[in-house]
Amino acid sequence: MSPEVISGILLPFLGTLVGSACVLFVNKELGASKRAAVNTFAAGVMVAASVFSLLIPSIEQAKDSGSALSFVSVHFGFIAGMGLLLLTDVLLTRYGNDNAGGSMSYLAITIHNLPEGMAVGVVFAAFLAAPSALSYASALAVSVGIALQNFPEGAITSLTLRSCGMKRGKALLLGALSGAIEPAGAFFTLICISFVLPILPFLLSFAAGAMIYVVLTELIPESFTKTPSYVGSVCFALGFSFMMLLDTALG
Repeated sequence: MSPEVISGILLPFLGTLVGSACVLFVNKELGASKRAAVNTFAAGVMVAASVFSLLIPSIEQAKDSGSALSFVSVHFGFIAGMGLLLLTDVLLTRYGNDNAGGSMSYLAITIHNLPEGMAVGVVFAAFLAAPSALSYASALAVSVGIALQNFPEGAITSLTLRSCGMKRGKALLLGALSGAIEPAGAFFTLICISFVLPILPFLLSFAAGAMIYVVLTELIPESFTKTPSYVGSVCFALGFSFMMLLDTALG
């Protein structure tokens, strides 16, 4: 496995690590306006990455195959990607209001990161299996989007643990470890690379569905309800245009 693939897979974990490090410098959670700006910028990045790096290559692969089933798999893949994260959220909702040292909420966040890591693994597996179909820049765009989303998530996790009385060093460590499951999920997916190529359109749209679900349920709602709409709109547009430029220029 090449260093560029390894670095791409580890990038989302780096986002969690840097976010968790906020506990070393601040004593309270990120302000609503700052969190909204980061979240909506990340949302724009992830939507652009879903469209230009995942859905368009998925449709093109379906066209090249010449099979009607490939087009059907694109639609089912998108629904399945959203459905997996929806199922994860439904199963973990009961932990959301548990305040016993934040342990159950922490567990829920950690488990929730697994399908996101698998989405990253899918795109890099697709890149390794068929680099002509999916460029490294497109795969990296997905990883960047999730890394940006992980920054405020890591900060919130570590700061919440700190507010429960945990020492800064331990809160940082546990906050970072909550994101360690993502590269683990990605590497596990890469082990199955031999199965990727035949179902590439499905897997690419699956990853897109997972990312769009994160945008709709985690990034957009809070940002547009707790701050003026123009803040979220501007940051979303900046994130989308940034990733669109990156993907089209390097892809």
